[in-house]
Amino acid sequence: MYEGTDLEEYMAEIRQSVCAHCIERPPGGPPCAPLGKRCGIELNLGQLVDSVHEVHSTAIDPYIEKFHEDVCTFCPNRPTNQCPCPLEYLLTLAVQAIETVDERRAERSHKSKTPEPFQR
Repeated sequence: MYEGTDLEEYMAEIRQSVCAHCIERPPGGPPCAPLGKRCGIELNLGQLVDSVHEVHSTAIDPYIEKFHEDVCTFCPNRPTNQCPCPLEYLLTLAVQAIETVDERRAERSHKSKTPEPFQR
């Protein structure tokens, strides 16, 4: 599972490309928790990233199923009136954001492994 600093890049990308579309985002958010909104992304980011990484599909349905199995089932918001959370309608954007970070990381990793040209 991803934790701590491993998740910072994912959270930044999600805040930029997903949170902007959230109709429940409080004024001044994100982050939303300090503003009194128990955000499903903020609560479950590690599980969300893991869930997306376990699916490889061009269709969204497998991601939705995996999200409900792995994230929703254990979400602390589930027994509250804050369920379903905005991830229900923003999941496609969240998957795209996570995959964008993965692509960036793969590109950086590839570049760091590419040997420098020989110079005399």
